[in-house]
Amino acid sequence: MTAAKRILIVEDDVHIADLLRMHLGDEGFAVEHAADGDAGVALLERGHWDALVLDLMLPGVDGLEICRRARAMARYTPIIITSARSSEVHRILGLELGADDYLAKPFSVLELVARVRALLRRTDALARNAKLEAGTLEIDGLRIDPLARELHLEGRPVDLTPREFDLLHFFARHPGKVFSRIELLNQVWGYRHEGYEHTVNTHINRLRLKIETDPARPARILTVWGRGYKFGNPRESAG
Repeated sequence: MTAAKRILIVEDDVHIADLLRMHLGDEGFAVEHAADGDAGVALLERGHWDALVLDLMLPGVDGLEICRRARAMARYTPIIITSARSSEVHRILGLELGADDYLAKPFSVLELVARVRALLRRTDALARNAKLEAGTLEIDGLRIDPLARELHLEGRPVDLTPREFDLLHFFARHPGKVFSRIELLNQVWGYRHEGYEHTVNTHINRLRLKIETDPARPARILTVWGRGYKFGNPRESAG
């Protein structure tokens, strides 16, 4: 018998938390709730969670710091952030810190449950694909290991965030193909976050700082003006 997926809710609104607990429980998930940021951090660090539903505006440790700490852990936990419509900047920061999806308050509980299920399906599919594509990629001085989720550049280990690794791995599996920012959001982040395309720019700029000899004149992740980005051949780019 397959163990129930474990969902952690960090939400200070008891009414919302109770509704989420009830509906996610009805879907067969094992749910725990933390009513403030300090309790949320304690639960996050204590157990292996299959998903995190995270309010950004919390007493104690705020949601952005919890998101940051979750992304610093070895185990990848899918994160759905929730926030008031007035806190758009916080939602953007949450996505840039590595959250997988967001919903603005007030939201439909049924929609959030559907998002959780879709995110878990995608996470399971990525895990299966990683096993199928377990072969290490070696291209232009990069050695990308999808199972260990490790990158080596000219033999030197490079520390990437989970989203940076996913983005680089996606590019490396499609060399020469141009992707728009919306396509990258859909393929790598998993949802169409219209209006948040600059999140892609931020991650690409960070990747360039880590993998390019001269980030101001990139040779691996290239900008195709008016179209998007592609993974290029450094020797071809230099020419």
